[in-house]
Amino acid sequence: MLTDVPAEELAVALDRTAARILKRAFVRRPPVDTLRLAEALGIQTATDRSQDVRARYVELRAARGGSPRPAILLRPEPRAERRHWAVAHEVGEQNAMEVFRRLKVCPADTPAETREWIANQLAARILLPVRWVERVGRACDWDLASLKTRFNTASHELILRRMLDYEPRIVVSIYDHGNLTYRRSNACAQLPPVTPLEAECWRAAHSTGQAQSRRGAGQSIRGWAVHEEGWKRELLRLELEEE
Repeated sequence: MLTDVPAEELAVALDRTAARILKRAFVRRPPVDTLRLAEALGIQTATDRSQDVRARYVELRAARGGSPRPAILLRPEPRAERRHWAVAHEVGEQNAMEVFRRLKVCPADTPAETREWIANQLAARILLPVRWVERVGRACDWDLASLKTRFNTASHELILRRMLDYEPRIVVSIYDHGNLTYRRSNACAQLPPVTPLEAECWRAAHSTGQAQSRRGAGQSIRGWAVHEEGWKRELLRLELEEE
């Protein structure tokens, strides 16, 4: 069962599978253009305005009895990041069996949703490869805006979540329209409540639309505002200092 695999071993299998996909597609530096990646892997991409799902993998019938051609059909999306995620997810799903093989796990012994989970994990690592993110993240002191500039095919939210895969100990939070919609940590089994300093940092980012930072009481907090017409989102990173 996949649940019996140690977390570090699982992460290595996912990272190595994503790295192999990028190598096969000759992708050597960020940002990762997944449309070009798919083309390099021999997968055609096309728009299908009639489909309800964001993307689906199909095999197109070739003319004159030729071999079917793999393709990813994409629903039109207003955001480029969504298209890149959709393609990365479909590529990840097609390579999920490699992860099972690396872990020596039989897919039949796992829940039906496991392959979807693996596809999501691979998609994140295709857009944000482990070594690249670590190198750039440490160089910019994990500034979300700088990371977004370097990895511009990934969303702000995906980049923030990816920070949880690295040291130091952090808590990340996302607010949408003034409501806390996501909060996770890579250090705490039980999530701590939002601290007064976090709340102050969030309020400042929410009201000004500008990046904010706060420090004190063993906490270092940064907040980034991603405000658009009709939508206000703030993303926070709380770094837990050593006692």
